[in-house]
Amino acid sequence: MDFEKRTSMEGQSELTRIGGNFEPGVGVRSREDEYESRSGSDNIEGASGDDQDAADNRPRKKRYHRHTPQQIQELESLFKDCPHPDEKQRLELSKRLCLESRQVKFWFQNRRTQMKTQLERHENSLLRQENDKLRAENMSIRDAMRSPICTNCGGPAMLGEVSLEEQHLRIENARLKDELDRVCALAGKFLGRPASSLAISIAPTMPNSSLELGVGSNGFGGLSSVATTLPLGADFVGGLSSPLAVVPPVRSSVTGLDRPLERSMFLELALAAMNELIKIAETDEPLWLQSLGGKETLNHEEYMRVFSPCIGMKPSGFVTEATRETGMVIINSLALVEMLMDANKWAEMFPCMIARTSTTDVISSGVGGTRNGALQLMHAELLVLSPLVPVREVNFLRFCKQHAEGVWAVVDVSIDTIREPSNAPTYVNCRRLPSGCVVQDMPNGYSKVTWVEHAEYDESAVHHLYRPLLSAGMGFGAQKWIATLQRQCQCLAILMSSTVPAQDHTGTAITPAGRRSMLKLAQRMTDNFCAGVCASTIHKWNKLCAGNVDEDVRVMTRKSVDDPGEPPGVVLSAATSVWLPVSPQRLFDFLRDERLRSEWDILSNGGPMQEMAHIAKGQDHGNCVSLLRANSDVMNDGSFHCKQGFDSVFWRLKQAMNTNQSSMLILQETCIDAAGSLVVYAPVDIPAMHVVMNGGDSAYVALLPSGFAIVPDGPGSRGPYKNANNGSLPRVGGCLLTVAFQILVNSLPTAKLTVESVETVNNLISCTVQKIKAALHCES
Repeated sequence: MDFEKRTSMEGQSELTRIGGNFEPGVGVRSREDEYESRSGSDNIEGASGDDQDAADNRPRKKRYHRHTPQQIQELESLFKDCPHPDEKQRLELSKRLCLESRQVKFWFQNRRTQMKTQLERHENSLLRQENDKLRAENMSIRDAMRSPICTNCGGPAMLGEVSLEEQHLRIENARLKDELDRVCALAGKFLGRPASSLAISIAPTMPNSSLELGVGSNGFGGLSSVATTLPLGADFVGGLSSPLAVVPPVRSSVTGLDRPLERSMFLELALAAMNELIKIAETDEPLWLQSLGGKETLNHEEYMRVFSPCIGMKPSGFVTEATRETGMVIINSLALVEMLMDANKWAEMFPCMIARTSTTDVISSGVGGTRNGALQLMHAELLVLSPLVPVREVNFLRFCKQHAEGVWAVVDVSIDTIREPSNAPTYVNCRRLPSGCVVQDMPNGYSKVTWVEHAEYDESAVHHLYRPLLSAGMGFGAQKWIATLQRQCQCLAILMSSTVPAQDHTGTAITPAGRRSMLKLAQRMTDNFCAGVCASTIHKWNKLCAGNVDEDVRVMTRKSVDDPGEPPGVVLSAATSVWLPVSPQRLFDFLRDERLRSEWDILSNGGPMQEMAHIAKGQDHGNCVSLLRANSDVMNDGSFHCKQGFDSVFWRLKQAMNTNQSSMLILQETCIDAAGSLVVYAPVDIPAMHVVMNGGDSAYVALLPSGFAIVPDGPGSRGPYKNANNGSLPRVGGCLLTVAFQILVNSLPTAKLTVESVETVNNLISCTVQKIKAALHCES
C-alpha cells in the first residue's frame, strides 16, 4: 500500500512538473474543458513599497491566469487545423488573445498530451476487455481439468479416461497463453514500456489505481457507457513525456505527425463524427426541411448553429451537398457492417459508385472479436458514370460502433485537414463531412437503413449538364447509395435462393457453378466499363488531346500486356455524355431490347438479336445478365451509316471488334434502380463461353466492354437548352446518357496510335448517339 501511495504521489508530482494544469484526481484530464485552465505560465502580481521587504522574507505565491471562453474557443479552433504552431503563429495568436507567447506554447503542449491520453484510454479499454475474456476462458479450462466429467455417463471420470481431452485442453491453454502474450506486447507498444508484467498488474486481486480513464471525454459518448479503469502509475506518465521512453516517436507517412498524436487526433475526430451522424440521422425539423417534391433539404443555418465544423471551414469556391434517405434492405445489421468495414466487399456491393478503394491503416480492429469500436483509415475513388464529372478521390476515417442490440452505426469523415504546417496541403476536389449509415435489425432478415451523405466539393470542375444532378444529391447522394444497396442485396438473396429454376425462360440449362462463373465474368466486365468511363487509376489511362475529337468526347488510351482477361495490345476508350428529352425508363427499355438492337449497334448484323441465356438478378426484369447471338442469316448491308462515306470505316471497326463473326456472342448486363440504370456489353467467343457456362474459370475470357449509363436530369435543369446551332430551346424533363466504347486498335502493345483509329472511335460515338436520337424521335 505504501508503494502505491508513493507511486501515485510521484505521478502527480510529474504531472505538475510537465504542465501545471492537471487535476490530481482525474489523471491527465485538463480543466480547460470547463474553461478554468491555467496557462502554464507564471503571472505573478508584484508588490510595491514596504510590502516588498516583507515579501523578500516569505515564499512568493504564484497566481495563475485562467483563460476566458473566447480564448479557449480561438485556441481550439487553431488546434484543429494546426496542432504544432510555429513561433510566428504563437506570437500572432498571443497578441490577438492578449496572452504571453509562453502561455500559448504551454496550452498547445498540454492539449496534445490530452489527445494522446484519449487514444490510450481507448486502447486500454480494448486490451482490458480482451484480457478479461481470455482470463475467463482460462479459468473455465482449469475448472474442467480439476473436475473431469465422463462424456458417456456424466459422472466423475476415472484416471486415464481423460488423456485425450486433457491433451486438447493443454493445447487450448497454450493457444490462450500465446494470445495473452500478444496482447501484452500490444500493451507495451501503446504504453511505451515493456508490458511483461501486465498480466500480473491486471489480476483481480490488484486494487485499481486512482487514475480512472474512461473513453468519452470532451462531450463525446465514447465507445462504452462504462468507464474503464487501468492501474497506471509513474511509468505511464513517463511513457507520455519522459525522455526515458523506450519507443521513439514514429512519423506517419499520411499526415507527418507523430504516430501516437496522429492516432489520438483520429480517435477524437471519429468520435465527433459519430456524434454528429447520429444527431443528423435522427433529427427532423428544423434540421431537415421537406421540399415540394418530397425530398429532404438540410437547413444549413440550423446545421451551423448546432454543429461546429469538425474538419474546419468550407474551402473557398466549394459548394455543399447534403442528403438523407431511409430504406428497408434484405440484409441483417451484422452482415452489412462487416461488408462496410471490408474494403473489397464494400467495392463489390457498390460497383458503379466505387472505382477503387483500400484500407491504408487499421487503428482499432474492435472489441471482443466484433466490429464494435473498429476504426480504420481508408482511401476511395467515388464516381458518377460520366466523363464530365471528375472522380472524387477521398482519404477518410471509417468508424463503427454498436449503439444497442441490433443497432449499429458506421461513419466516414475526411482527414485532409489533419497535417502539420510543414506539409504542403495537397489539392482535394471533395471533402467528406460526417457521412454514413445507421442500421437497425428488423424481422425476417431485413434491416432499416438510414443513410446520410454530406460533402463539400469544387463545382467548377463539373460540367454544367451535371451540376443540377450533383447539387440535388442524385449523383453521390444518399438515395444513390440506398438504391444500389437494395438492388445488390436483392440480387444476392435471389442467387442464394434454393428455388431458382435450373432453366431460364430461354430454355437454356445453366448449372449453379456455371451461373456463378457467368455472373463473375459480368461483374468484371461492368467494373472495367466503369473504370474506363471515369479514368480511374485502377487502369493507367492516358488522356489524348486530339484536334479531330469532339469537345465533349474524352478519348484515352492504355496498353494491355499481362492481363489474361483482356486482349493484348493498345486499347482505346472513348466516352461522352448528352442530354435527351426522353424519360430514363423509356431509354433503358429501348437500349436493352435485343429486338431493337439493330437500330444502334453495328454488331447486330443489321437485324434483331436472339437471347441465348438469361440470369435474373432481381425482381425487376431489367436486372439480369444475358447472352445474345447475332442473327447470322442477316448480313450487314451497310444500313448502319451516319454520314456518307463512313461505311468502310465502320466495317473496319467491326472487323477489329470481332475478327471471327461466326464465333461471336455478346455478354450483356443490365441493371436499374431508383437512381439510374446501366447497359454494359462485350463481344465474347463461343468456345470461351461454353467453358464459363459449365463452371470453368472466367478470368481467362478476354473482353473489352462498351455500354450506356442513364441517370435522370437533376431538378432545376429544365430551362433554355442550347442546341447544335446555339439556338435556345425550351427544355423539358429528360435524362443524361453516357455512351462509352473500349476497342482494341492494335494487337501489338508497342504500336503507336494512329489518327485514323481516333477518328474511327470518335465517329462511332457520334453516330451511335445520332442513331439513338433518330430511333426515339428526338434529333433536335
